[in-house]
Amino acid sequence: MNRFFYNVSIRMLSPLLMAWMGLRARRAGGRWEVLSGARFGRYRQPATQSSPVWVHAVSLGEVRAAQPFIQALLDQGDQVLLTHMTVTGREEAARAFAHAIADGQLVQQWMPYDFPGSARRFLEHYQPSLAVLIEREVWPNIIAEAHALNIPLVLASARFSDQSLRQSLRAGAVMREAYQSFQAVYAQTLQDAQRLEQAGVQGVRVSGNFKFDVSLPQEHVQRGRAFAEALPRSMITIASTREGEDELFIKAILKQVARARDQGVNLADRVLFCIVPRHPQRFDDVAQLLADAGISFLRRSEFVQSGETGAANARICSRNQQLVLLGDSLGEMPRYYAASKVAIVAGSFLPFGGQNLIEACAIGTPVLVGPHTDNFEQAVFDAIQEGAALRAPNAEAALQQALQLLDEPQRLHRIGEAGTHWVQKHAGAVARVVSGINELRRARGIYVPAP
Repeated sequence: MNRFFYNVSIRMLSPLLMAWMGLRARRAGGRWEVLSGARFGRYRQPATQSSPVWVHAVSLGEVRAAQPFIQALLDQGDQVLLTHMTVTGREEAARAFAHAIADGQLVQQWMPYDFPGSARRFLEHYQPSLAVLIEREVWPNIIAEAHALNIPLVLASARFSDQSLRQSLRAGAVMREAYQSFQAVYAQTLQDAQRLEQAGVQGVRVSGNFKFDVSLPQEHVQRGRAFAEALPRSMITIASTREGEDELFIKAILKQVARARDQGVNLADRVLFCIVPRHPQRFDDVAQLLADAGISFLRRSEFVQSGETGAANARICSRNQQLVLLGDSLGEMPRYYAASKVAIVAGSFLPFGGQNLIEACAIGTPVLVGPHTDNFEQAVFDAIQEGAALRAPNAEAALQQALQLLDEPQRLHRIGEAGTHWVQKHAGAVARVVSGINELRRARGIYVPAP
C-alpha cells in the first residue's frame, strides 16, 4: 500500500476512528478533546516558541520513558514542544514538567490526527527545528510533511518487536517510505536495530533504553520508605495490572488467605498487598472486584487527609488491618516500589507484552515478572541473568514466590542490590542520543544551545 491508498483508507475510516476515540475517551475520563481544533492542526493562538525541538510521547508509558531525555533537552536550554495522544500521558507530563511549562520553556499540545492537512497545519504553526518520536510512534503523513518541510526526523529509544515488523512489512511502501525518512534512529537493543533495518531504516544505532536513565523523585522514594518503616508488616506490590490480571491476583490472594487460615495464621497480620492498575479508568472496576471477593481494602486516595506522612498512612492501613491497598493514584509508582519488599510487575501474566521493570530495580526492590514480556524481552532477559529479577509462570506462582521471599531477607537483599547495579550499568542512553542529535543539528546548521 502506498501513501495515496493509505490516505484514502483513513478518510473512509475516519468516522469509525473518531467514534473509537470518543469511546476510549468516555471510558478513560478526562479532557481528551477528540474533536477539538488542535486534533486537526487548527489553533486559535499563535505559537509562543521559536523553533522548538518537537518530542512526541504518545501516552503514559512513553512520557515516563522520555522524561530523562526531555529533561536533558531542557537542561541544555532547548525549548520543547511536547505532544501526546492520551490524557494520561498529557497529565503525567504536566506534573513532571510543571516548572518548565510555567516558564514557557515547554509547551504541551495534542498530536494531530494523521491526515495530510492536519499534519501540515501543525508543523507550519509550530515550525519545529527537529522532530523526535519516542519508541515506535511512526505516522506516515506526519513524517512525509516533516520531510517536505526539511525538518530532521529522529526515532529515539526505538523498540520494534517481531509483530511490529510483520505489521510494517504488510503495510508495504507507505511504512517503508516513512522509516526511510528518518535522519537518525536510536534503537534500544541490537535485536530492535536488526528488525528496524528489515523494515527499511538505514544506519540504525544502538543507544540503549531511556528507562535506564530514570530520575527517581526522591520525595516519593523517601515517603515510600517511611511508610514501610512505620508499617508493622511487609508490603508486596502488584504493579501495572491489566484487564483480566486483577481477577487472577485476587483469586491467588484468596487462596493464600485460605492456606494461611488453615495454618492458624491471619495473612493480614503479615502482609499488605498493594494492587496498582495500569490505567486510571479501571480504579473503580478493581475496587468493585475486591469488594465482590470480600477482601478488605483501602484506597490510596483515602490518604489525602492524613498529612501524607509515612507513619500516618501506615496507621490508616493498620486501623482495620486491611489486606489490600488499592493504588488509585497516578505518578506515584516510585512510592509504591520504595514501600515494597517485593514487586510483581504485571502486564506480563496475560499476553499484553509486559511492563517496565527498570524503575523497581533502580529503587532496589526485588522484581517478579510473568511469562509474557515480549515488549521488554531484552531487558527482562538481562535482569534475570543479572539476578535482578525472577520469572513466574502465572499469578498464583508469583504470589507464592513473593511470600516465600519475605522469609529470605538475605536473598531479598541480594536481588535488590543486583537490580540497582544492573540499572546503573546500562545507564547512558540519554547522553548518547542527545549528543547524536546535537551533532545532527550542527551538521544541518540548526542552533544548539550552549550547555
